[in-house]
Amino acid sequence: MGGALSLTIVALAYPTMLGFNKVSTAQDRVIAQTQWGPLTEQDRDFVVKVRAAGLWEYPLGKVALEKGTTPEVKEAGRHLIDGHAALDAACRKIAPMLNVTLPNVASPQQQGFVNQIETSSGKQFDSNFANILRTTHGSIFNTIAKIRSTTKNSLVRSLADMANDTVLDHITVMEKTGFVNFDQALFQQTTPPKLPDTDLTPPAPQPGAPMVVLSPPPNPTSTPIAIPGEQAGAGASPSPTIG
Repeated sequence: MGGALSLTIVALAYPTMLGFNKVSTAQDRVIAQTQWGPLTEQDRDFVVKVRAAGLWEYPLGKVALEKGTTPEVKEAGRHLIDGHAALDAACRKIAPMLNVTLPNVASPQQQGFVNQIETSSGKQFDSNFANILRTTHGSIFNTIAKIRSTTKNSLVRSLADMANDTVLDHITVMEKTGFVNFDQALFQQTTPPKLPDTDLTPPAPQPGAPMVVLSPPPNPTSTPIAIPGEQAGAGASPSPTIG
């Protein structure tokens, strides 16, 4: 899949501590040598993190189309669906090439965000949606820059390029809703809650469970990931979809 694979170890341990405030603690230890360059712990964790982000933000994009009270909130929902469907496809494409295990559900913390937003309505929904997603995107934005500037793996670098554009777009559309409290967002980004690792880590998928796929919208606008030397037709077999 995607060319010959040359890993120095057969399986990579499922990562831990993947909360958006934890990436800076990920070690630079190389865990595999691949044809696309060395893969570090933080490279692997980044791929998992991008996948986990889509598992909670993509469904909320659909909720925003139903419950958003303004055109701007609904438009932000469309951007979440489009962007995370494309990032999800990218993660599912490169994960088997790097022998990285992807989650099928988001972390408990992320699921808590979903519950808080979904259970609200009216202008409170709009406010919760815009502020929580602006804060989380603002936090991961710094992580993407760190990965992009340090990784020696070309597949991870391509994913970081794509994630950078997508997250900047999502930050922008959240701000355009007019509901973002910038003081609150900055405070929450710079002083994240200290949660146990179990709350910040998406659970490993059940053995043999089909991979969840985030279906793209009818007219997607996001550009697919560019894979150096990829073979036409390579890709993962889909499974249950969300969409």
